[in-house]
Amino acid sequence: MSVVGGCTWRRKRSASAMAVWRRRRARPRLRAARSGAASKDLREPASLTGKVRRKGAGRPTLTAKDATLLSDLKQLLEPATMGDPLRPLRWVSKSHEKLATTLCEMGHQVSASTIPKLLEQLEYRRHVNSKTKDGSNHPDRDAQFEHINAKAREFQAAGQPVISVDTKKKELIGEFKNPGSDYGPKGQSIEVDAHDFENKDLGKVVPYGVYDIGANSGYVSLGINHDTAQFAVNATRLWLDKVGRERYPTAPKVMITADCGGSNGPRLRLWKVELQRLADETGLIFQVCHYPPGTSKWNKIEHRMFCHITQTWRATPLTSRLAVVELIANTTTKTGLTVRCELDTNTYPKGIKVSDEEMATLNLKGDDFHPDWNYTITPREQNVER
Repeated sequence: MSVVGGCTWRRKRSASAMAVWRRRRARPRLRAARSGAASKDLREPASLTGKVRRKGAGRPTLTAKDATLLSDLKQLLEPATMGDPLRPLRWVSKSHEKLATTLCEMGHQVSASTIPKLLEQLEYRRHVNSKTKDGSNHPDRDAQFEHINAKAREFQAAGQPVISVDTKKKELIGEFKNPGSDYGPKGQSIEVDAHDFENKDLGKVVPYGVYDIGANSGYVSLGINHDTAQFAVNATRLWLDKVGRERYPTAPKVMITADCGGSNGPRLRLWKVELQRLADETGLIFQVCHYPPGTSKWNKIEHRMFCHITQTWRATPLTSRLAVVELIANTTTKTGLTVRCELDTNTYPKGIKVSDEEMATLNLKGDDFHPDWNYTITPREQNVER
């Protein structure tokens, strides 16, 4: 057994040595073959650009195996009901997982990872809401814009002020989240309250702005009570006292542009009554022009002052009224915008009624074009000390 075992071991060893010898002997031939192939590739680089597989190779696509897959997917994606008001994805989000699950329930074999490829074939993309609808499209909308533009040019050519007025969004006072982001040390984000419930002790503020279009300067009256017509006109009164009289000492008229809603709307009787009272106090003539319904964002104050105030206090909690005043007053732009802000602590009651008899006493004259949007309020007493 030992002899046989020894012979067997020697035969195995000899076979192993022979295999090693054959591999070593073949190496020079392999090197030569590889070198020759590489040289051919270098001599003919175009040979490297050819296809490895012939056309039609590989696994068939799902759309080739399932003829109705794309049509069923498109039906699920259509915003209309497609004749079936109870279809599964009419009132839910169209995520990849939900689309794949619904298609599987319809008899298709598809996974969520395949849905993006199918959507690419259908030329579908994710979309966000686009704010392009301006609400009611009044037939005289463009004509009113032209009227406002012509009046503004007329006033500016005569050196008289043209102001844009409006109320900014009410702001909660306290440690509440403010939209936007700003730089700060890593890992030290500003902590705010989890819920935006009004703090009864701090309340909220109502910024009412007066923007001088020609001077690129603004005034903000920061109210702490209701946004009423009395509050709106008092903001204009404060602008005249603090800024307007000094800037336009000899101007007999003031043009006001405002939107069609809120505390300075054309249908609000108290707005006109308070403007008449201001005209009587100052002896000034007020030419008022309102933008058509649904076009308030074209009011100059919106995109020349309010947007910059919002940018100034981005990601900054409005912890106090003083903080709001300071932030608004420090709003500037490269084009030279300056803003003055003061706190108005007066109380303005709601629900004040104006009778027809009181309206009849107003010295109000409507323009020839849309007198409901364009009108002039003149002092009732001609000899008013200014």
